[in-house]
Amino acid sequence: MKKIGVVLSGCGVYDGAEIHESVITLLAIDRAGAEAVCMAPNVEQMHVVNHLTGEEAAGEKRNVLIESARIARGEIKDISTVKADDIDALVFPGGFGAAKNLSSFAVKGENCDVHPEVVRLVKEFAAKQKPQAVLCIAPAMMAKIYEDAPKKPVLTIGNDKETSGKIEIMGSRHQDCSARDFVLDEENKIVSTPAYMLGQSISEVAEGIEKTINELIKLVP
Repeated sequence: MKKIGVVLSGCGVYDGAEIHESVITLLAIDRAGAEAVCMAPNVEQMHVVNHLTGEEAAGEKRNVLIESARIARGEIKDISTVKADDIDALVFPGGFGAAKNLSSFAVKGENCDVHPEVVRLVKEFAAKQKPQAVLCIAPAMMAKIYEDAPKKPVLTIGNDKETSGKIEIMGSRHQDCSARDFVLDEENKIVSTPAYMLGQSISEVAEGIEKTINELIKLVP
């Protein structure tokens, strides 16, 4: 059975992994007859957001791995323990956690840093030419990791000019795409889809993610 790594970044769109995108990803992997291997970094979140009000919850602290375990139903690994040889493909759901906890893109834009364990695993995958997928805002983080790579990826976050502009400043090529579709970079084996960067409904987002996951799994030898 093919093993697909799912890198989570907390639990909730404003400060962690986007829950709809994460669950749709896990469902699509299962429906494709593959096994999801959830993981997250064992670090503190950048901050905590009250999802009812959208305001920062001052003084609150949460751990990315512990929060991600909510989505994974407790079946989750610390990303530092996972190597590219352990899994066949890798996918990053979106949500602000990808831009706040896995990277600092939300704060620093194209000058962001990416969590060292995320960089390590993505570079291991690139070196072994194993396929990866990035959803929603996660392509911005991928663009940063590939900033110094000889072959820059083609990515999509939909059609947002400001964000796509930052992706291109980092050296990647942006391709506009609808939430129901995906962009495939065959050379780098990277699949991306806009998800909630563009999608207006859960069914629209699900269509794009399901196509992305199916394409990702097709790229596994």
